[in-house]
Amino acid sequence: MDPLLRQSASELARRIRSREVTSVEVVEAHIAHTRAVNPTLNALVRDRFESARLEAKEADARVAEDDAGSLPPLLGVPCTIKESIALGGMPHSSGVVALASHVAREDAPPVARLRAAGAIALGVTNTPELTAHVATFNAVYGLTRNAYDPRHSAGGSSGGEGALVGAGASPFGLGTDIGGSIRIPAFCNGVFGHKPTGGLVPGTGQVPAYAGAHCRINTTGPLARRAEDLMPLLRILAGPDGVDPGCRAIPLGDPAAVDVGGLRVIVVEGDGRRPAPSEELRRAQRRVADALAARGARIEEREYPGLRASLPIAAGIALEEGRPPLPPNLGDGEPVPPGRELLRWLLRRSDHTGPPVLLHAGAALALRYPGWVRRQAERGRRLRETLETELGDDGVLLFPMARGPAPRHGRGGPPHFRFTGLFNALEMPSTQVPLGLGRAGLPLGLQVVGARGRDHVTIAVALALEEAFGGWVPPKARAAQ
Repeated sequence: MDPLLRQSASELARRIRSREVTSVEVVEAHIAHTRAVNPTLNALVRDRFESARLEAKEADARVAEDDAGSLPPLLGVPCTIKESIALGGMPHSSGVVALASHVAREDAPPVARLRAAGAIALGVTNTPELTAHVATFNAVYGLTRNAYDPRHSAGGSSGGEGALVGAGASPFGLGTDIGGSIRIPAFCNGVFGHKPTGGLVPGTGQVPAYAGAHCRINTTGPLARRAEDLMPLLRILAGPDGVDPGCRAIPLGDPAAVDVGGLRVIVVEGDGRRPAPSEELRRAQRRVADALAARGARIEEREYPGLRASLPIAAGIALEEGRPPLPPNLGDGEPVPPGRELLRWLLRRSDHTGPPVLLHAGAALALRYPGWVRRQAERGRRLRETLETELGDDGVLLFPMARGPAPRHGRGGPPHFRFTGLFNALEMPSTQVPLGLGRAGLPLGLQVVGARGRDHVTIAVALALEEAFGGWVPPKARAAQ
């Protein structure tokens, strides 16, 4: 693998600014690798390679003319964008057949911020229909495959991002996460993924377009092959845009100022439900606790009975305002009755894939029981108060990402990844950290969770764990091991 495909975005940007390498060389290396791996992965669904080449030449011209050291932080560095997030001139359908011809007129605010920082978008990546599943497939673009084994899932919903970043074809990508959709693909494909504190990054310019509390439950954030990129990217992405009502100014700390050895680390092996995470993942979690203890961190093993109700709590919070998490519009301007569309899907007459139809129907059913919804939401608030009181400003929670590594296509489903959605509902930041490869050559990992606004603490732990365990393992390195 070309050494340029192993480096962080931050390192690539430094080398471009110092004229050790040109943006054209960096962009061409990533385009060539994308062309090599994408026929198998089906991760990039529309490229803008020619535009990227022109932008790389412009970046190199800026570097040549700069004498003041005032270049933007990501100048000349390639990246990719989830197709459900608007990238001007690119498809913007979220895998919905009725929206297949839609093209974004302008960049979503997070995309505009990345491009203003000098990043060069190579194209848009695949997502399940309406971002509504833990595996990535739809009737517009088809199935996306795992970077380590094409027989296995790339995760979802930012599955195209996870597969492409995991394959080394993109230094970082922009994804969204309403129930694990950044962390699950990052886990499946062996890279870092950060779900920010709810409301930290605007969600404007997305399909589906969320409203109310869903603007905080759904988060926009980075997937990256190196942990050092997470905080710089988050600083670029964060802050109100004047449109998203859920986005607010939240002070961001500095991971470098965090004394990992002084942290309180709470280890939770699972949610108390069966089946539990695999022994392979539990051993990896124990190795993480041992590594942090060796640095001086205080390790505590805990169980929280409230975690058993993670799924109903997440549902209750998502439905408390009386609206389903997906807009009732599955089509292009016409409301879709959930019962009718479910019947059409069962009869194989629907244009939609199963996950959004089932989610839409399930939400409609749950909304018939507002008392149950309110009780679950209240349980969630009590659980968040308990967790944040115990975590404080200097604590993190080590929690599983899944029951096991990435499952084969068509297996696992939401029960395999039931450990992520709670933290969206609680609006707490969570960082997925890769921990090498397991027996089957598939990535292992876990999530590091913090109190709201303590994104820099979970990222500081990710940096420490990358140092201890090596972080991302390029897939081709598997054959040499």
